[in-house]
Amino acid sequence: MKISSSQMFRNLKFWCLGVLFVSTSSLTFTAQAQGENLFNAKCASCHQPHQNGTGPKLFEARKKWADGGAKEGSIYQWVNNWQTAAANDPYAKSVSTWSPTAMSAFPELKKEEIDAILDWVDSQPDPATAAPGDGATDGAAPGGEMTGEEGEESSMSWIWIILGVIFVTIIMAVGGVRRQLKEAAADQDGEETFEGQTYTEEFKAWAWKNRLYVGLGSLVLVISGVVILFLSLYSIGVVEEYQPSQPIAFPHSVHAGINGIDCKYCHSSVTKSKSAGIPSVNVCMNCHKQVAGRTDVQKAQIAKIYKAAGWSPEGPGKYTGKTKPIVWNKVHVLPDHVYFNHSQHVVVGGVDCKQCHGDMTKQVETQKVWPVSELNKIEGNIPLTKPTMTMGWCIECHAEKEISNGPIVDGKTDGYYKEIHRRLMNNDKKLYGKYLEDGKVTVKELGGWECAKCHY
Repeated sequence: MKISSSQMFRNLKFWCLGVLFVSTSSLTFTAQAQGENLFNAKCASCHQPHQNGTGPKLFEARKKWADGGAKEGSIYQWVNNWQTAAANDPYAKSVSTWSPTAMSAFPELKKEEIDAILDWVDSQPDPATAAPGDGATDGAAPGGEMTGEEGEESSMSWIWIILGVIFVTIIMAVGGVRRQLKEAAADQDGEETFEGQTYTEEFKAWAWKNRLYVGLGSLVLVISGVVILFLSLYSIGVVEEYQPSQPIAFPHSVHAGINGIDCKYCHSSVTKSKSAGIPSVNVCMNCHKQVAGRTDVQKAQIAKIYKAAGWSPEGPGKYTGKTKPIVWNKVHVLPDHVYFNHSQHVVVGGVDCKQCHGDMTKQVETQKVWPVSELNKIEGNIPLTKPTMTMGWCIECHAEKEISNGPIVDGKTDGYYKEIHRRLMNNDKKLYGKYLEDGKVTVKELGGWECAKCHY
């Protein structure tokens, strides 16, 4: 089949348009990616697209400078060196007084790169116009605020109370009718009636008449009570599911999960001391000077951080000097006679935080003492059976957690474990061989069951 020259021209035209479209799309995507990368590297620490921070918001900055009467190209000179721009342009000089914090100079940025940054900023949607709750970072509901689930639970409790009152009323009414019918039947049959007797007297008479069954029933109840009493004694000191309220809602799933913040950034002393530590409000402000929240719930919680730090977010923001400490409620509370050292477990023992605290990247609610059944579901955790935060739980973990898989302490530079290995090999090879039968050396086999290890 012969193809006409006009058909060939049309096909060539479509191919050229297609190549032009793909090239344009590719260039646009590349420019967007370049602008985002440059913004994150150079600007994000002080600026946001739609909200004032240490520096003013950057959305439509070029338009704002043009409308304000800035000289042509002044905004690019400002980015390269703000002092030069302020000396040459009155509008740039007025911008320099916006915040007491001096802007960094970026002489290496070319005009095309600055345009790429500002193009990317102008393409970002304003979070204030987004529908509430449409983002993954909305976070948990603040402490004390009733969520839908809690509201449903509260309404259900009232229903049960009302039903209980109705049932008690019905039982009392039926009991009164039964007694009247019984007295009427006894009177008709000429038998002795119990008219004038109280319920207590009537019950005594019935119990004496059926004393064998009452005695057996009482014995069963006493034995059941003793069993329940002893079982309840086993719950003393068991604090699984303990979850105190906190002054500020902190969704770990957003901070450690979505944003990927390392646990040690906030709990900085976990590798150095007995306590993991609670981050100071200054650590929170490192991020929240810029992150003020998108939803009303987030803004209300972050406002509490501002109040604690004495920070006023108005304009460029400033510290007022009026601070208010945040009083966090401790979750994992050990008895006074128990010693636990975080650094010893995290650094020397190599225990992952999730073994005791759960997977923090998925915890939307505030921290609590997680049941051992939930901790066992986490991949990589040592499966245990005793309740969390009990002595049995610690002992069981010491019996299962290995320090080494052979006679050499792999990767361990701590002299404590090497010295124990040396003493065992030199003084009691038979005992050492017994320890290595399962192919590993556990904490228990290195003295982890000695009372003085955990108790003062």
